[in-house]
Amino acid sequence: MSSFVDRAQLHAKAGDGGAGSVSFRREAHVPEGGPDGGDGGFGGDVWLEADRNTASLLGFRDHPHRAATSGDHGMGKKRHGASGKHITVKVPVGTVVSTLEGEQLVDLVSHGDRFRIAEGGKGGHGNAKFLSNSRRAPAFAEQGEHGEERWCNLELKLMADVALVGFPNVGKSTLISSVSAAKPKIANYPFTTLEPHLGVVRWPLHGTPKAEFVMADIPGLIEGAAEGKGLGLEFLRHIERARVLLFLLDLGEEAPESPSRQLEVLRQELGQYLPELLERPSLVVGSKADLAFEEDYEDAPIAFAISGATHQGLDQLLSSLATLVDSARVIEAERDADHQIVIHRPVAEQASAEPDGHGGWLLVGRQAERAVGLSDLSNPAAMDEVVRRLEKLGIDRLLVRAGAKDGDEVTIGSFSFTWYRAGSTAAIDAAMDVERRSRRKTRKERST
Repeated sequence: MSSFVDRAQLHAKAGDGGAGSVSFRREAHVPEGGPDGGDGGFGGDVWLEADRNTASLLGFRDHPHRAATSGDHGMGKKRHGASGKHITVKVPVGTVVSTLEGEQLVDLVSHGDRFRIAEGGKGGHGNAKFLSNSRRAPAFAEQGEHGEERWCNLELKLMADVALVGFPNVGKSTLISSVSAAKPKIANYPFTTLEPHLGVVRWPLHGTPKAEFVMADIPGLIEGAAEGKGLGLEFLRHIERARVLLFLLDLGEEAPESPSRQLEVLRQELGQYLPELLERPSLVVGSKADLAFEEDYEDAPIAFAISGATHQGLDQLLSSLATLVDSARVIEAERDADHQIVIHRPVAEQASAEPDGHGGWLLVGRQAERAVGLSDLSNPAAMDEVVRRLEKLGIDRLLVRAGAKDGDEVTIGSFSFTWYRAGSTAAIDAAMDVERRSRRKTRKERST
C-alpha cells in the first residue's frame, strides 16, 4: 500500500451554536421578574494549518471527516452556554484547497499558514437580550446557528529544492538513492516510480556537510505528458514549486531518444504545462555514463555526465546544485522578507436571492437565516423582530433587484411568507383583505 497520498477529500463540519434560553426571574419577593434567559455558546471552527512535519495527505484517504464540537444552550439566571472547541487539521506545506467544482479556495504555501474551512455557528441570544421599553416580557429567544458543513478537495504540490526531470527509466531513482537516504523502487523498466519521493541531500557526501537541500524524484515524463499521456498530469504539479530543475538525459544505448531530443521533449512538456518553469534555474546532465563511451555523447547538450550506480560525477553534480539552490534561496528570501503567517477567515455571505423554480424566491445566506431563527414565530413580538431584522438587511431592495413582484412567495430556511414591497398599494390591499376576513370570521363565530 502506498504511504504517499497527494490527493484527498475533506469533509469539515463546524459546531452548531447553542440555543438561547427563555426564562424569567422567579424569586419570592419579585412577583413579576424580568427575562433572564442566557445566550447559547458558539460552535467550534474547523481550521486547516500548513505543517512542515506532515508529509502527505495519507490521513485523509480513509478518514476524511473532521468535526468541531457544538456550543451548549443558554440557561436561566443569564447563564451563557459554553462555546464548542475549535479543531486544527494539519496538512502538508504546499496543500491547495478547492471546492468539489474545482474553484481554488486557498494555497497554503508556508509553514503556519491557516485557513478556516468551516465556521462554527453563532450562539442564539436568550430572551434577556430582547428586553426593551416596548417589550417588557419577551417570551421568545434565538435559535443557535448551524455550523458550516462542506466537502473540499485537497491537493499537495511538493515543496522541494531540486526536482529531477527526465524520461522514464533514466536513472532518477538510482541517483536520489545514491545521494540521500530515500529508498525508491528501482527496476529496469519504464514507470518504475509511481509516486514522488523526497530525499535530504548533504554535500559533500562524506565529512562535514557544507550544504543541505531537498531533492524530489518525480515519475518520468514522456512526450504528451502535459496532455495527460503516461503519468504526466498526475505528477507535473510537483515540479511547480521546485527552486531548481535537474534535467537528466539518458546516455545509454537503450535510450528511447537522443539526448538532444530528450531535452527538447522535456522542455516542451514543461512549457506547455506551466511556461514559467522554463525560466527556473536548471542544470542539464547526462545519466548512465557507465553505460556509454565518452565520445558517444561529446555533442550532447549537457554540462557533464554522471552515473548513480558508480557514483561518477556525483560530487561535481551536488556542488553545482548546492550553488544553484543557495542562489535561489537568497532571491526567494529577499522576495519574502516581509512575509508573515497568513490567516484566512472567509467572510460569510450576507444574503442573496435566487429563484426557487416554482415562481417564488429563496433567500440564502447565514445572515438571512439568522434573521428568522427565533424560537417562536407564532409570537407577535417575535414576528416584529423578524420584520425589523429583514428590513435592516435590505431584503426589499435585494428582492426588487432580483426581479421579485408583489405577492411572490419567499422562503428563508423553513420560514415562508408572501412578500410585498414596503408601502406598496398591493401591500395595503392585502393587509385590508386580511382584516376583512378576520372580521367576517369573528362575526360568524359570534352568530354561532
